[in-house]
Amino acid sequence: MIKYFLSIFISLLFFNQSLAKDININEDIDLEFKCNLEKKIIKNSKYNYQTFLAEDLNGKGLDKFKIQSKKPESLLVKGLTLFLSDPAKLNVKIVNRDVVLFKSIDKEKNYSESGIITRKTGELIHEITKNIKSENTEKYISIYSCIKHNKKV
Repeated sequence: MIKYFLSIFISLLFFNQSLAKDININEDIDLEFKCNLEKKIIKNSKYNYQTFLAEDLNGKGLDKFKIQSKKPESLLVKGLTLFLSDPAKLNVKIVNRDVVLFKSIDKEKNYSESGIITRKTGELIHEITKNIKSENTEKYISIYSCIKHNKKV
């Protein structure tokens, strides 16, 4: 299931990279999650898409991961990273009944972060890509299992 989810997520990221803005917010939501890190996939000069379990990394979860959206184009993501916490930086914002997808890229287009969470299962995938313009691109893909704290849909 996670492999299928990961392949869809990566496909969406590649398709959305060519678009300047991709905004499609169909629902107003206010959700808060507590997430446990399951595993991390690392691709850098030392590792080539090697998978590490959370206990191998002393990985910490997310105590307060919040998502708020308002139709037609407002999306706020807090608790994942500071980079994604600035709603003005989010290039991709998709909220529908099943998933929330978000992506941000820096001004130099050399660093990006993205994430997707399924609202039913609580699976969250967070990807950080560094050195996009170089031959030594680094990727850090974290996979979380999240539980909703509250739900106002």
